Amino acid sequence: MDIFNPATETLITTIQEDTPASAHEKYERVRRSQPAWHQTPLSERIAAVAQFAELLSSQKDELAKTLTQEMGKPLNQSHNEIKGAAGRIQYFVENSEKWLAEEVVTEEEGLVEKIVYEPLGVIANISAWNYPYLVGVNVFVPALIAGNAVLYKPSEYTTLTGLKIGELFHQAGIPKDVFQVVTGGGEVGKALLNLPLDGYFFTGSNRTGQHIYEAVASRMVPCQMELGGKDPLYVPNDNANVAQVAQAAAEGAFYNNGQSCCAVERIYVHQAIYDEFLEAFTQEVQQFKLGNPEEDGVFIGPLARQEQIAVLEQQVQDALDKGAQLLTGGKKADRTGYYFEPTVLTEVNHQMQLMREESFGPVIGIQRVADDDEGIALMQDTDYGLTSAVYCDTQETAEEILAKIDSGSAYWNCCDRVSATLPWSGRKKSGFGSTLSYQGIRTFTQPKAYHLRSNHG
Repeated sequence: MDIFNPATETLITTIQEDTPASAHEKYERVRRSQPAWHQTPLSERIAAVAQFAELLSSQKDELAKTLTQEMGKPLNQSHNEIKGAAGRIQYFVENSEKWLAEEVVTEEEGLVEKIVYEPLGVIANISAWNYPYLVGVNVFVPALIAGNAVLYKPSEYTTLTGLKIGELFHQAGIPKDVFQVVTGGGEVGKALLNLPLDGYFFTGSNRTGQHIYEAVASRMVPCQMELGGKDPLYVPNDNANVAQVAQAAAEGAFYNNGQSCCAVERIYVHQAIYDEFLEAFTQEVQQFKLGNPEEDGVFIGPLARQEQIAVLEQQVQDALDKGAQLLTGGKKADRTGYYFEPTVLTEVNHQMQLMREESFGPVIGIQRVADDDEGIALMQDTDYGLTSAVYCDTQETAEEILAKIDSGSAYWNCCDRVSATLPWSGRKKSGFGSTLSYQGIRTFTQPKAYHLRSNHG
């Protein structure tokens, strides 16, 4: 498998990818090793994961450079991701013992009822390229702590990062046959679906997620989907500093080149402040520096995948054909690499692909609304349900609006944000199940109910 740098289109390296046969061999190894890992004291499993976090931090410069070179994320954003992953791991290290402990729910004379949390067994983590450390940590860290063995398939667009994650886990004390990296593209992914695994955890597109869900349904094992979004942001007429809101919204839409499932993908602004917002937003976007992601000050690097350029071009052209106005950007950048200019369109509506289909790139549509009721209706008009955001001065206003939106996460005066202490979950086409928080610790377990009655006879 050839691995290219999306900023320069040059070959980084070539690696030998897995085959269905080698994937099956790795499965057999982790299957044999999982019971012993489960019997390893919880404190030792947690200590190994804590050591993994230490290794991430100590090698952050090398890891960040590798990530930037293979998927195009600006170098400072790669550092931010690795730092964020270490922080999430700390949450699991500090909280897993509490949430994995057995719970005695009834204790009376002659009867004890308790819940014990047992691992699922061997799970597959089919992960994403846009935040390989962050979305990976959500799954493989609590899975390992809970006593599971893991077959980890990184995206083919971040294979080198995935292999490095495996190396660091083994250095940290996770047995090699408890965490195995499976590399390759679609063929290897399909091979994992044919293995008798005890759970599947996927992060990626709705289309692929639906295929995985259908493929493993007959197996009756947990299958959790963290899928895409078409995340709305609404700005009501309850704002004293519109320019500041516009700057925050622009970062939420264009950070990581818009390649985030919780990036702002569509914006609605109350008509009373629409013009002021639009001017400030466009000015902010036009200041974003586009260039080589290894250079200082670059905010917009290349897209990770060349084929996404055609998707963005199609969305922009469709919007223009239906009456949208282009304020800035709108086309592939005139330079080597998979670059697309940061793009802002206005006079948009929900007849346009731009406002209905996931963009996953540096493009945004901004729509004027008459009042809060119209803003809420448009936010709700989607097949997705990952996040929603409201920027305004009054918490009461924000919560009143957000309570009416069908999404897994709700933001007031923030966006494109994930917290280890809160569950991360989608609705509708954005998927189902939870990672993070105490719920994301127990996601990788199966409860066993004990009914213990003493024999007084």
